[in-house]
Amino acid sequence: MPRIDLHLHTTYSDGSLPPAEVLLLAQKAGVSALAITDHDIVDGIPEAIEAGRRLGIEIIPGIEISSRYRETELHILGYFLDWQDPLLLPRLARLRVGRHVRNPRIVEKLNDLGLALTYEEVKARAGSDSVGRPHIARVLMEKGYVQSAKEAFDRYLGEDKPAYVPRELPEPVEAIAWIREARGLPVLAHPTWVKESAEGLFKLCEKLKGEGLMGIEAHYSTHKPQQTADYLNLAQRLDLLVTGGSDFHGLTKPDIEVGLGRGGLQVPEKLLEPLRKAAAVS
Repeated sequence: MPRIDLHLHTTYSDGSLPPAEVLLLAQKAGVSALAITDHDIVDGIPEAIEAGRRLGIEIIPGIEISSRYRETELHILGYFLDWQDPLLLPRLARLRVGRHVRNPRIVEKLNDLGLALTYEEVKARAGSDSVGRPHIARVLMEKGYVQSAKEAFDRYLGEDKPAYVPRELPEPVEAIAWIREARGLPVLAHPTWVKESAEGLFKLCEKLKGEGLMGIEAHYSTHKPQQTADYLNLAQRLDLLVTGGSDFHGLTKPDIEVGLGRGGLQVPEKLLEPLRKAAAVS
């Protein structure tokens, strides 16, 4: 059965592979369409489109924007957006500037803990303007301070850990508006990350739908079957579009494969047509 993957990251943000190599893995996994959804940056889309043209894989222009929800982050995916929109590009650039304010503070905290690294090393590892904690984790791995990205986050970089520094982020409503204004479809990413009860999540999605949210990521690498069923039911109750993706990053999430997640992910190809129809009138 053909599969799609609508949540992937490349070296343009915090993934470890460039778009062309991600596409080769997608072809091997039998993926017919995918969306590059790098964090706060769209620069990898042209390379993905070119590789997709060669390999016969449809590329859906995408983005993943982090927003602040209470004391944690809430991520909004955007699909079929005009990735060259003159309003969107400077907004994303401001988010990346915020990363360059936050990251040196994280590095300083790590230095205070006795870990020798510089922000210049982190930026060199990133190789693009979208620099984040996974790049810091990669440097910590390369220097032998940790064995994995998970260990880096568990010991130093995660929320409430000694080197954590919060980011200045837009509200979810603002992130949704940015995507809608770029003629894209805003979708709530990995709803298991939302620290709410089932009823709390429903009320949140209901509120955000009133502000322009159009879908929910029901199929995801770490979702258990019952969670997927619950999110599909939520989407039906609120008349939201359904999406899904692996959230592939490469080395920082080595157990997640393009198109396959942890081996059992199946994002149905039939989900694409409702997205296309919604995009045509957005």
